[in-house]
Amino acid sequence: MAKDNKTFDNAQIRQLAEILTETGLSEIEVEQDGLKIRVAREITASYSAPAPAVQAPGPAVTNAPSKPVPEPSAGKSAGTVYSPMVGTAYMSASPEAAPFVQIGSEVKAGQAIMIIEAMKTMNQIPAPHGGKVTAILVGNGDPVEYDEPLMVIE
Repeated sequence: MAKDNKTFDNAQIRQLAEILTETGLSEIEVEQDGLKIRVAREITASYSAPAPAVQAPGPAVTNAPSKPVPEPSAGKSAGTVYSPMVGTAYMSASPEAAPFVQIGSEVKAGQAIMIIEAMKTMNQIPAPHGGKVTAILVGNGDPVEYDEPLMVIE
């Protein structure tokens, strides 16, 4: 039986795992000279709820086609859900499917509220806590940045 010269390079696998950790991706796959390597990990989103800053109530932005004005950097709102990664936001599992949530929807902690696609990987974003969706700050198909406000759940 002839031995195949294709072998796994442990250093390359470690390097791919480091890329996953650095970028927050859930999986990465490479193929070279007929050898395919896929490295995947389970992502658990964690959210911290800092004390809300005392501010006068502002206008609520809801499904605006353009990007909302960023919140002041004085502090994060306890009800705001922030993006855990860079990618593209999708409000439903497929173009034909109903959105995960709408303004006024009641959600439970852990319930999927949207998907962020990062490098061809669909990452469900769970509600960090239960409550009522009072604002959706990004539109379907909008690019999002790390720590960008996505939605308000009160």
